[in-house]
Amino acid sequence: MTPDALATRPRWYVPVADAVLAAAYFVVSLMIDTSIFAFFGISPLVALAMCAPLAARRTYPVLSVMGVYLVGLFVVIQGYQAIGFFSTSVLVALYSVTAYGPRWASRTALGTGILGCFLLSWSVDISEPFTAFDPRGSAVVLLMTVPLVLVAWAGGKLRASRVESLRAREDRFTRLAVEREQELKLAAQAERARIAREMHDIVAHSLTVMVAQADGGRYAGAAEPAAATHALETIAETGRAALADMRRLLGVLRDDDADSDGEHRALAPQPASGDLYALVEQVRASGLRVSLVRMGTPRTLPPGVGLTAHRICQEALTNVMKHAGPDPTVTVLVQWTDTSLTLEVSDDGRGASADTDDGGGHGLLGMRERAMMLGGTLTVGPRPGGGFRVRAQLPLPAPGGTS
Repeated sequence: MTPDALATRPRWYVPVADAVLAAAYFVVSLMIDTSIFAFFGISPLVALAMCAPLAARRTYPVLSVMGVYLVGLFVVIQGYQAIGFFSTSVLVALYSVTAYGPRWASRTALGTGILGCFLLSWSVDISEPFTAFDPRGSAVVLLMTVPLVLVAWAGGKLRASRVESLRAREDRFTRLAVEREQELKLAAQAERARIAREMHDIVAHSLTVMVAQADGGRYAGAAEPAAATHALETIAETGRAALADMRRLLGVLRDDDADSDGEHRALAPQPASGDLYALVEQVRASGLRVSLVRMGTPRTLPPGVGLTAHRICQEALTNVMKHAGPDPTVTVLVQWTDTSLTLEVSDDGRGASADTDDGGGHGLLGMRERAMMLGGTLTVGPRPGGGFRVRAQLPLPAPGGTS
């Protein structure tokens, strides 16, 4: 029997099976114990009363063993002293209460069963039960009945251990399935959050640059057509770059890793800290006054740190373009130390008093999540004297360590 068998077995199976067993026990007793009934004057109703409680041996094992034992006690007290087939229902009841009943009931049934063996051995004198004692006959009865009682009890204990083991395995399988489902949900949530951050960084930054260029070109186009042309060129370049990034991101998310011709696509490298200069140049081309300051000695970054620095800088510059107001001055500071990489984006605009949220709460939250995933910190807030500052500190291994 497997753990699944315990769970998928119909509820009606156990009582029906036990009722069939009790009926079969009684029918077999009528066929086998006919001579015993006639010799000792035992009514078949006694056998019926002793076999009937077996119909509840698994659903109500305590009541079942009590019913069988009481009828057995009645048989012994009446002096029938018959050990027929129907009397073996005592062993079945003892086995059942041990296998399916509580521990106290099992121990009580064992002690009562052994006590019944002594009562039976004391009344072996047919003519004068309980008044005369035959040591030889009593010893024979004890040697016949006590081992049977012990075997029935031991078999019930083995069955109880088996059932408990199966239930423990079923519970363990259920817990593992629940834990597996939780792990899959957590993994899916983490992946959705990562995709949301990437989509936000790509779309928000590119659209902000395009909107800034469109607004500037609209006002400058009337007086200086060349400025409008330059703005349109910048919008087109930014749009193409954003479209390429979007296609690359969606390509990674596809289930298949090959094109329709069967050839594998070459995945472009993710941006890193070394691409900050190109990012600053792109923002500067949109008309924003931004400068890049480097301090320390650059070195190879662990996987993910360069991408995190690039995305945080990208989001910070996007927020400056959206919230800092007209003509702000921006400084991007990249500082390398032996133990950390510090990235600071500060401006002198009105971002400290403006709403720096992107409307959905994804900008600052995304930057903070990226920094925390690497064990770093992110602080945002107004600068002394005006403006706004975003400062991220990402831990790095010591020089010469594993990168």
